[in-house]
Formats: sequence, structure tokens, C-alpha cells
Amino acid sequence: MVFTQLLTLPLIPHLSWPAMLIMAYCFGGVINHSLMLAIHEISHNLAFGHARPMANRWFGFFANLPIGIPTSISFKKYHLEHHRYQGNEVIDTDLPTLMEAKLFNTTFGKLVWLVLQPLFYIIRPLMVRPKPPEPLEAVNLVIQLFFDAVLVQLFGWRTLFYLIIGSLMAMGVHPVAGHFVSEHYMFKKGYETYSYYGPLNLITFNVGYHMEHHDFPAVPGSKLPEVKRIAAEFYDDLPQHTSWTAVLYDFVMDPDIGPYARIKRKQHGLES
Repeated sequence: MVFTQLLTLPLIPHLSWPAMLIMAYCFGGVINHSLMLAIHEISHNLAFGHARPMANRWFGFFANLPIGIPTSISFKKYHLEHHRYQGNEVIDTDLPTLMEAKLFNTTFGKLVWLVLQPLFYIIRPLMVRPKPPEPLEAVNLVIQLFFDAVLVQLFGWRTLFYLIIGSLMAMGVHPVAGHFVSEHYMFKKGYETYSYYGPLNLITFNVGYHMEHHDFPAVPGSKLPEVKRIAAEFYDDLPQHTSWTAVLYDFVMDPDIGPYARIKRKQHGLES
């Protein structure tokens, strides 16, 4: 995927702005979203295994390159807490803030919230659970800035814009971004995690097998369909989604679903 993005970059300066934006939404953004989910896999040490953590980190830097913004180390720093403390109001930064729930609870507001979702994913951890920067975050930043500078020198600013805007669009109102909402928003009362078994799993490292992933976070995405097969009696009867596009539509149009439709746990004796 990284090399596919690199091979298409010489084409970008020759496209009109409308054509570039369409390509960013339909092609480049899809690849970058898939790379973000590669980084998700790598954050669980699933590329080289738990015995080689630094090999995973360096591979994360590589997968991060076409995204344009350094995210690999920062994502890992917060995501593993999401698994350990899912729904905790202080620790789980995957939970929308109270401000988000209040401001974006209308049909139009929820649509705006989906468009702005990548910004909330960036800003929310800094507001809810700020952490001091790690040395590897600096390494991630330096590598990314060097790559971006080389890119601009070779192909111009428009190419870097193409990569970044594609990343942002594919995290908003986009079919592959449906997994952000489908995973933990409560479409059926009492159920906080949902799986999706449709074809978009082919380009998203099987992130749709999300119930299985939370049960077995050390199992790589390529093996999650096998987890479901051998433990079908535990998963087949659970509520599940059949379309990420339908998830986004229902999220916007259904008045009973919104940023507030999450199971939230109070902080009781957990270290903050």
C-alpha cells in the first residue's frame, strides 16, 4: 500500500483540483485509511510479534509515511488503554466528550460531527487525557517531516495536500470510516461492541471482526475469521452490522443514536 501510494504521486500535480479531490476520496484516502488500520495492527505488535517490539515500531513509521501526519506512536499510546479500560470516562479517549454529545445531537449536527471526526480523534486525547510526549513520538515526527519535505521537493505541495486531505476525508463521511461508528456505538440497548462481516474487511485488516478483536486482541486480523468460525456459538447470535454505509446513515438519521449512544463507566478506583 505504501508503494502503491508512492507510485501514484507523480500523477497528482497533473490533475485538476476536482479530479484530485475525487481521487483522494475514492483511492488515496482508502489506502491511507487501510494504512491506519495497519498501524492499529502494528500497535498490538501483530506485525513482528510481541518479542520484537522495536521492529513493530519501525514498521509503524513506514506504514505512517503516506498518511502525511505522524500518528503511529501516539495512536498506540492511547489505543491499548481503550482495550483495557473500554468505556471508562477518564481513560478511554475513544469516548466522545460531553461537549461533543451536547453540540452534535441533531441530524445536521451528527453529520458535521462525522465530517469533523478525524479532528476529534486528534484533539480529544489532548483534552481528556494529556500525556507527556515519548521519545519515539519525536522519532515518528522527524521521520514524517523528512518524508513530507522530500515529497514537496519532488512533486510540490499539492501532493502532500492530496495525501493529508485523503486521510481526513476517509476518516469522515466515507464507507470505510463506518467502522468508527459501528464498533462501539449502541445501536441495540445493552450491547457496546459490534462486528461487521462484510466485504470491506478485505481492505481494512478485518477490523469489522471487532467483537472477536476485543476478545482476542493478540490475534492478528487475518486470523479473526477463524476465531469466529471455531467459536461460532459465541458470536453468531450477537447483534451485528451488515453495512458500514448504512451505519453512517442510521447514525445521522436515527434520533436515538448519536455521539451520546455509548456505554460509559464511572471512574472507580482506577489510576488516572
